[in-house]
Order: sequence, then C-alpha cells, then structure tokens
Amino acid sequence: MGAKLTFKGGIHPYDGKDLSKDKPIRDVLPKGDLVYPLSQHIGAPAVPIVKKGDHVLAGQRIADAGGFVSAPIYATVSGTVKAIEPRRTVVGDNVNAIVIENDGKYEEVDYGETKSLDQLTKEEIIQKVREAGVVGMGGAGFPTHVKLSPKEPEKIDYVIVNCAECEPYLTSDYRCMIETPEKLIRGLKCSLKLFDNAKGILAVEDNKKDCIEILKNLVKEEERITVKQLKTKYPQGAERQLIYAATGRQINSGMLPADAGCVVNNVDTVISIGNAVLENKPVMYRVVTVTGDAIADPANFRVRIGTNYHELVEEAGGFKAEPEKIISGGPMMGFGIFDLDVPTTKTASALLCLTKDEVSASEPGPCINCGMCVQVCPGRVVPSRLADMAEHMDKERFEAANGMECCECGCCSFICPAKRPLTQEIKSMRKIILADRRKK
Repeated sequence: MGAKLTFKGGIHPYDGKDLSKDKPIRDVLPKGDLVYPLSQHIGAPAVPIVKKGDHVLAGQRIADAGGFVSAPIYATVSGTVKAIEPRRTVVGDNVNAIVIENDGKYEEVDYGETKSLDQLTKEEIIQKVREAGVVGMGGAGFPTHVKLSPKEPEKIDYVIVNCAECEPYLTSDYRCMIETPEKLIRGLKCSLKLFDNAKGILAVEDNKKDCIEILKNLVKEEERITVKQLKTKYPQGAERQLIYAATGRQINSGMLPADAGCVVNNVDTVISIGNAVLENKPVMYRVVTVTGDAIADPANFRVRIGTNYHELVEEAGGFKAEPEKIISGGPMMGFGIFDLDVPTTKTASALLCLTKDEVSASEPGPCINCGMCVQVCPGRVVPSRLADMAEHMDKERFEAANGMECCECGCCSFICPAKRPLTQEIKSMRKIILADRRKK
C-alpha cells in the first residue's frame, strides 16, 4: 500500500543521511553574541521593543509582530542588548537585527500558569501560537497562526504533519521523531482541536521504518490520527506533492492547501505548536543538522536561535577538509552561502559543507531535447522550454506555459544531461513576475 502513496515525477538523489541520522540531538550553548534578525518569517518584519543597554532574560519578547502576517521574536539567552543594527543573514541580505551579549547565566522568564488542552478554547490556542512566534520552520517561515486560521475552518478535512524529510542530508526531523515523538503527537492534537471535522495524518517516507513504528504505536488508540507511509522519493515533502500523496487531492500555484481542505506543517513547527499551547513557551530553539563530507563529526544540534554558524561548525569538530561549497539547508532547495558569520534563525534546518562544488565544476551545454526534465518534473511543466523563455525574458509565454506551477524543487537541473541551470532560470523569472504582480 505504501508504495502507491506518491506523486508523478521526482528523482532519487544520493540522500547522505547516513552521515548524521544516528547522531542523537545535542544541546549547544552559544559562546559569542546572539543576533536576531527582525525578518525571520514571511510578512512584515518584527518591531523591536527593547533598546540598547536593556537587560533581558531568556524567553523574553524582544520584538513584536509587525502586522497580522508577522511574528514576534524572543531572546534565547539572558544578557544585555548590545545594539540594534543591520546584520548579514544567510541569504546575504543586510537586515535590521537585535544583538544581545550573552551573560552566560541563562536566566529564564516565568512562563506562567499552563492549562490542559481540554481547558483551552480555539481562540486561546491560536493566540498562544501567535504569541509564541511560531512560523513554518521547514524553510518557508509563514506565520503559523495565519495558517491555522482559514476562513472556513469547518471545511478542513486533513491536518497533515510533513514527516517526509525528503531533502538529502537533513536528519533533524528524523531525530525529533525518534527522540521526542510524544511532543510531535501533542502538537498535532493541539492543531486538530481547531478543526472539528479534520483527521490528522503523520506522513512519513518509507525509508524511516523506525519512525513509522514508533508513531503508529503512539497513535493506535487515537481515532483521529493515522500514520501514512509514503514512497521515498524527492520532493515527496513539497506541499503539493505531499497533499497529493497523502490525500489524493491536487492544488496548484493559485491555491492554498486550505482550498483543498488541508493544513500542512512540518515536524519542528508542530512540536513548537505543542510547546506554545501547553507550556506557554515561545520559539527559542531549533534543531539543526550540520553535515557534509567536509565536516569532521556530522551532528544534529538543538540550537538557541541567534547562535552563529561558526560555532556550530566548531561543535561538529570543524572542517576535516576545506569545503568548496557551503549550503544553508539541503543540496536541492538550500542556497549557497559565502560567509559563516551569520546567525541561525527560526527557519535554519541544516548547514551542509561539501568538499566539491560539482555544480560550479560542470559546464552547461545546449539542450538535447531528451525530455528527461519533463519526466521528473512534479509540476508537470516543460522545464527546458520555460528556461528558454526565462532567458529571453518572455514573461507572457512563460505564464501561458504554466511557468508559475514550478515548485523550484531542482529535479530538472539535477537530471539534465546538458547540466543546464533550469531551476535557477525559472526561479528568477517567477520572482520577477511575482514582483510585477505585487506592484500592480
């Protein structure tokens, strides 16, 4: 049955998970200053509510949400606000950030009285998620309280937890499922309380048999929660592909999951929902995989948000060989970074350090019309043609050829025998078109 739960297209790249999957999550204490960019989410940047010289505690709010589609930010250590100034982030942007000098005491706020899930109303649950600054921690960073507040909650049929972790090398979700599966289940139960007609689905790729067994045992008495075993294939964890594999429902680029009666969150997000609702705890931590053949001791770390990436590399034994390529995230959907002097944020999932930059070493050639990019494309478009249109800035033809249906998964670039940067061309064009739409 499990083999049928999949989508059309996709690829099977080397998954690299053996490097870190058997490494239990280790807590890391930061050594230097903590940096909190005010833009760690989709939507309006957060607004600072502290000033230089203020003393703060771990768990204290230091920035308020800048609008409905925004999220507050919390200190993850105790110390003194050193500055509020532009700092570089992993994507290379300079954005306003709060800098806190760690006093090494790790004094925490009192999180107040907690209530059981039965005692909480739907409004209180959403408010707690909003107050805690929970965002999509799989990479998108969309504020979770917005996702949990669709216009017609009675039409939500499925609350899906994305346990696929299809991106090569990443093992942080896997370790969370192995080590703290109860926290994942309770977070899902908090989400399910918001939707009276919904069933919960834990969607796991079938290369994680141990996770599937643990989760099935935990939910065997739960009428509203099932574990679905998905076929292992990239990009099984992409939202559209996951929804189709788990429910048979289809969405396109003009739809939200809610339009198909679904709400989707990844593992770390769902755990954070539980922490917020049942313990009043804001988002302060994130599990990060530091891996790759250039890393001496690949590992999974529980990191205080704001910790510098340099420190994580040191914790993983440093470099055993000089990396040619450093990627924030995984090799398919992550992006190359040129400087490790940047902070971890709510959406930091991995740091991948590779001794060889195979992409830069390959010389793109002309398209040979083999059709392989079409076969693997989960969006069912023609990537080679879309890339041509993007190169010629032909927006009209690009949109007419359904270019906006590309999910930027990278399958076409991976499979192309001519080594054309298809995804990059299409991604650039999509950004231009979306920017034009915003202007209008």
